[in-house]
Amino acid sequence: MTSTAPETPATASTAPGRPASSAALIPRPRALKVLGGTFVIGPHVGVRGPEPAAGLAREVLGLTGSGGGIELRLTDDANLGDEGYRLLVRPDSVEATAATTVGLGWAVQSLRQLHLDGVIPCVEIEDRPRLAWRGSLLDVARHWFSMSFLYRYVDLLAMHKLNVLHLHLTDDQGWRVQIQRYPLLTEIGGHRTGSATAHAEDSPLDAVPHEGCYTQDELRALVAYGERRGVQIMPEIDTPGHVQAALAAYPHLGNDPGCTLSVRRHWGISRHVLNVSEESVRFVCDVLDEISDVFPFGFVHIGGDEVPPDEWAASAIAAERIVAEGLSGPEMLAGWWAGRLTTHLRGLGRRAAIWDETLDFGLSGDPLVFAWQGAHRVGQALAAGAEVVAAPYEFTYLDWREATTPHEPPAIAGDLPLSVVQGYEPPAGVLGLQGQLWSEYLGTPQAVEWRAFPRLTAIAENGWSDNPAEPDDFRARLSVHLGRLDRMGVNYRPPDTGTDRGDARPEEGTDG
Repeated sequence: MTSTAPETPATASTAPGRPASSAALIPRPRALKVLGGTFVIGPHVGVRGPEPAAGLAREVLGLTGSGGGIELRLTDDANLGDEGYRLLVRPDSVEATAATTVGLGWAVQSLRQLHLDGVIPCVEIEDRPRLAWRGSLLDVARHWFSMSFLYRYVDLLAMHKLNVLHLHLTDDQGWRVQIQRYPLLTEIGGHRTGSATAHAEDSPLDAVPHEGCYTQDELRALVAYGERRGVQIMPEIDTPGHVQAALAAYPHLGNDPGCTLSVRRHWGISRHVLNVSEESVRFVCDVLDEISDVFPFGFVHIGGDEVPPDEWAASAIAAERIVAEGLSGPEMLAGWWAGRLTTHLRGLGRRAAIWDETLDFGLSGDPLVFAWQGAHRVGQALAAGAEVVAAPYEFTYLDWREATTPHEPPAIAGDLPLSVVQGYEPPAGVLGLQGQLWSEYLGTPQAVEWRAFPRLTAIAENGWSDNPAEPDDFRARLSVHLGRLDRMGVNYRPPDTGTDRGDARPEEGTDG
C-alpha cells in the first residue's frame, strides 16, 4: 500500500437516490434529522467561509467551483461550545455554523462522511462533543513510520472527529526525534540491529536492522497539517525509564557510565534508567526545550511509566539524592523526576502529561494523568483530584488482538473485541478518552490500520457522542461506514471474523 496524505476521499458509483442509511455518521451526532432529497456538487459549486475550514472543505469534498453553494459561518452561539456545529443541507444549499473554525471543521468532516459520488443527503444536524480530549496514541519508537503515513493517520483521526494524536517518540528500542543539541540521539539511538520475534526476554532475535527518525522541520509540517484539521499533536519523551536508546548514545546519563549499551532489541522493559544527577536533569530539560519549540500544543508527555528502581537502589549518587530530598526509598525517585520535569515545563508555558504511576508517588505540579493500568485507576486518579484521560488497557489498547483465531496476526496480548471497546463507558469527570497503539507487533502501516480499525471508530463514538449507542445502532452505522473506509483504502479488520479478507490482511513489508 502506498501511504500518502489524502486530500480528497475516493468515491464509488452509487445512484443519487440513496436510502436514509447513507446519513449514518460515526461518531453519532447529538441530533440528526433526514429531510429527504439531495444536494448535488456540480462543477460550479464552491465554498465560502473562514479558513482553514473553507480550504478543508475544498480538499475533502473535491470542490473546484469558484461560486457558492456551501456556506460556512461563525456565530456567537455559546451553546455550541468550542467544537460544536449546526449543519443544514438542502437541495439548493449547504449551511454550517459554529462558534469556532474548529467546529466548522467538524461540520466539514460530517459532510465528508455524507458525501458520495458528488451527492450529499439533505439533513439537519446539531452536534457537539461529549469529551474535550479524544485521542489516539501511535508508538513510532518501537517501529518508525514514514511521514506520509503519519499524514494519512492524522487525516483518518480528523474524519472521526478525534482531536489529539499522541506521538510516542522515544523508548528503549528507538529514539525518533531530532534534537539539535544532542545529535547522537538519532545517529545512534535511532538505529537497532534487530528485533525480538516474541515478547519474552529470551525470545529469538531477528537480524533485520530497523532505523528512522523525524527532523524537527518534518514534525512542524505535520503539526501544521493537523491544526488545519483540528488535530493537535502531543509529543511524548519517555523518562526516566524506557531510555535505553538514549543511554546507548550518551552512556554518562546512566547509572553505570562504564557500561556500553546498544539500542534494545528485545521488547518489554529495560532495567536501565537515567541517573539522578543534575547533568541528566539538564539533558532532559534541554530535550523538552526543543520539543516544546516544535510542538505548540499545551501538553508534553513525560512518560513516567514502568521505572525499575534497581539501579538507583545500588547507586551512591541516588542514595545521596534520596536523603537530600527526604524520600522514603529509591522507587520514589521516579516522582522526584516527575516533579522536576513538570516544573520545567510549567516555565515553558506547558503542562506535563504523565502515565498513572504518578499516583503511586504523589501528584506534583498538576500533571494530566493518563490512567492506563485498568479502569479502576481512572477512578483512583479522579479521586486523587487529578485531571484524567481514560486509557485503561482492557478497553483501549488497540494493539491487542481482537480474537484468538488461527488467522489473527501476532499481538502482545488479547482479546479485545470491538464490542468491548464500544461498550466502555468512561466515568463522569474525565477530560477525555484515548486509544493506544503500541507498535511492538505493528511493523507496517497495514498492520497499524488492521489493529486500529474499526475499533478506533468505537473510541471516537464514546468520546464524542453524549449518550452511548445501543450495540445494534452502532453496528448499523458501522456497516455503512466500512464502505467509506473501503473507498479510502483503509486496511481494517473485518468485524467479527478472524479470516482473511483478500488483500486486506496485514502484510510483511518495509516500514512506513
